[in-house]
Amino acid sequence: MLLVKQELLAALASTLESLLPGAGAKAAFESPKVAAHGDFASTAAMQFAKPLQRKPRELAEQLSAALLATPAFGQWVEAVEIAGPGFLNIRLKTAAKQQVVREVLAGGAAFGQQPANQERVLVEFVSANPTGPLHVGHGRQAALGDAICNLLATQGDQVWREFYYNDAGVQIQTLANSTQLRAKGFKPGDACWPTDPDNPASKAFYNGEYIADIAADFLAKKTVKSDDREYTASGDIDDIDSIREFAVAYLRREQDLDLKAFRVRFDHYYLESSLYTSGKVEAAVGKLVAAGKTYEQDGALWLKSTDYGDDKDRVMKKGDGTYTYFVPDVAYHIAKWERGFHKVVNIQGTDHHGTIARVRAGLQAVGEGIPADYPAYVLHTMVRVMRGGEEVKISKRAGSYVTLRDLIEWTSTDAVRFFLLSRKPDTEYTFDIDLALSQNNDNPVYYVQYAHARIQKMLRDWGGDIASLQGADLSPLQVPQAQTLMLQLAKYPEALTAAARDFAPHDVTFYLRELAANLHSYYDAERVLVDDEIVKKARLALVAACAQVLHNGLAVLGVSAPQKM
Repeated sequence: MLLVKQELLAALASTLESLLPGAGAKAAFESPKVAAHGDFASTAAMQFAKPLQRKPRELAEQLSAALLATPAFGQWVEAVEIAGPGFLNIRLKTAAKQQVVREVLAGGAAFGQQPANQERVLVEFVSANPTGPLHVGHGRQAALGDAICNLLATQGDQVWREFYYNDAGVQIQTLANSTQLRAKGFKPGDACWPTDPDNPASKAFYNGEYIADIAADFLAKKTVKSDDREYTASGDIDDIDSIREFAVAYLRREQDLDLKAFRVRFDHYYLESSLYTSGKVEAAVGKLVAAGKTYEQDGALWLKSTDYGDDKDRVMKKGDGTYTYFVPDVAYHIAKWERGFHKVVNIQGTDHHGTIARVRAGLQAVGEGIPADYPAYVLHTMVRVMRGGEEVKISKRAGSYVTLRDLIEWTSTDAVRFFLLSRKPDTEYTFDIDLALSQNNDNPVYYVQYAHARIQKMLRDWGGDIASLQGADLSPLQVPQAQTLMLQLAKYPEALTAAARDFAPHDVTFYLRELAANLHSYYDAERVLVDDEIVKKARLALVAACAQVLHNGLAVLGVSAPQKM
């Protein structure tokens, strides 16, 4: 049906071009808002009536006659109906809709994907500091980032996954101090443990049980290895540098294990410390100063960020000589640009909203041609967790929040990924543990996976070669439920393209739920494994194509497509 649509679109373009030079390039089909109105719609008559000095309805009648006279419309279109002021509603022949079954079976896992192109895209996500376990907010970001990477890859982009983390600074020192106290035998609540909420240093102390685990392994002189580092503890309780290095490596390993369990991988880990040791921060500041985009006031160095739409100028370098936190962000993104990634997507929490304007201002101000919308951002809200009708707030392991590992252990990786992707990133989301464990149609991931498993059982019961279905006679696929299912299959490539453009993996979850609903409706309407071989193979071809698209879509989300349930 994709080929059918291309042929029909080419016929529309040619017809419009013959009426008005240049109009052919604007040929397009829309999906009718009401399914009963047809399969495709065109507003061309209303769009070009004025330049052609015609009444829209009269032009629609002329276009309808001209289109029906073309070979493509003659072969694939049952009727072209004129509605309202000049809408063209196009009804396809059943044979046209059936073509998508062959296209899906021929395309297999590649169905819906676009050819490779030269676009290099860097997606930065998770980027959790190595100071504690990954929480459910990190989980939402991991699911979003990975799915967006998969979506971009379906469009032919060359995608690079990057994890950026702060491996130095106050938080890391506090982690070391917390671990040292635990190693000395103290714990939260002891007299020596900082508890004063008015003391900024005490606020950052880490109280979770994972600190005790780190301390114990440090004293045991263990070696820990993560994707980006390996370190052996000295075991010396007074060696704060060794404690710091070991704690960071330990938590990076823990994060790696969580991400592997979540089926998320990264191509590169970028250290904030490297921006300083390599001189990139100083170089970025130097470029801004040389460009005349800074000034000194009250002993501080300021960026003229208001020149680029920020609500006020921002301090870059404080009076004590230290940089504010957005300066290394600017240096980091200059490095991304210089590494050849001119399309960059950052997945971050909504608490980063305030940094967007100043980071983009700094990037524009360096004068290297970086566009105003670089990088692109996808901001997500945090996640509430409900269990037994009550909110879950505390994890024994983390001490103050529910971890990603908790969520996976309570439910499953598939459920966590699908659920966290099922809403727009910037909308509040409540993860219902009980719903994720239920095995009924109210559970969206179960509903979609069950549709795939149901088809696989039919194919096993049949026992034939799926490849043989590509040549099946599809003419028996006539009932409305079959035609609706085929039309939904045909929407998949465009659904991927739209979701990739909008960084919207939640739209893929909506698509899959609708496809599963169409499959279940068809299954209720017609028995697949009938005695008539021609009819049986036609119906098997349709459900096999449906299984393939369910598999492909779930793969984009990083969710499995089970053979049995």
